[in-house]
Amino acid sequence: MRTLFSLLLLTFLCTCDRASKSPTVDQTAYGQPNKLVGEAMGSYYRITYLGDSIPGLQNRIDSLLDAYNLELSAWVPNSKINAFNESESGIDIGGTDHFIPNLDVARRVSKATDGTYDPTVAPLVKYWGFGTGKPRETATINMLEVNELLLFVGLDKVILEGTMLKKSLPGVELDLNASAKGYGVDLIAQLLTNADRPNYLVDIGGEMRGGGAKNNRPWNVAIRLPDEDKRKITPAGVLPLSDGRAIATSGNYLSYYKVDGETFSHTINPKTGLVERNRLLSASVFASDCATADAYATACMVVGPERALQLVEANSELEGYFLVRGESGELETVKSSGL
Repeated sequence: MRTLFSLLLLTFLCTCDRASKSPTVDQTAYGQPNKLVGEAMGSYYRITYLGDSIPGLQNRIDSLLDAYNLELSAWVPNSKINAFNESESGIDIGGTDHFIPNLDVARRVSKATDGTYDPTVAPLVKYWGFGTGKPRETATINMLEVNELLLFVGLDKVILEGTMLKKSLPGVELDLNASAKGYGVDLIAQLLTNADRPNYLVDIGGEMRGGGAKNNRPWNVAIRLPDEDKRKITPAGVLPLSDGRAIATSGNYLSYYKVDGETFSHTINPKTGLVERNRLLSASVFASDCATADAYATACMVVGPERALQLVEANSELEGYFLVRGESGELETVKSSGL
């Protein structure tokens, strides 16, 4: 379904109520919402849950996210993922809790997207000045260098044998940041569910998951007008989120830099090795878990609007909400049939 729309879209937290697909659960017994705010994964987290306040919950959440970072954050010097990336042939990941689940998500989404989502793109991410890399000083592209780095791309070059995570070439590296915030959302959602707080909204840096309902209605996420000026936050629409559904959004308008008049955005095409900029300006993907939604949103940005719509509609678990630049420069929204 296509409709002309004059605003760019990206999710941010909204606690307004809207009657849409309202659950029949009576929320009056749960009391006032409890809210927690903190820092996570280079961004923020905002959590709202219904029910009695849980003593020490914020410390438990921070500890959970710290444990994740010790395994999979490229910004933690002694993390397991950095140890893998710096190794010649691989490392033992025995005793880790999050490494294999993240790899499982990566392999599943990579297979479904024909390698469009591929965390072994890590050397190229750094080459183009993102992640832990430094912005380029020139817009000139050396394809010999790009092609050399492409030799290290491909999840088939990462082999798990028991607890040994091996690489087929010394230069192979992993960057699981594209699904990190989504995975963190899922961890907190599971923590709240286990604590008998099934009605919640978890938001890490704009990636969200809504459990149960609020006041007999779905949690709602508002849509933000994307702008290169991060200070501008303009609401542009509302979508319901409940029953454990998650949403993740990827776009090129906030993570980018310019050099010699050229714009370099953080979306890297693992097939070409180049920065990807196409007519798809923003991709929001709904899924049953946020890590999956996060990975698919990244893949959608790589392939562009037509293929992105095909990807989500080929999977009954997914829904997509895309902002596209029209052929005449106008802005359009493209929605999958489930929205």
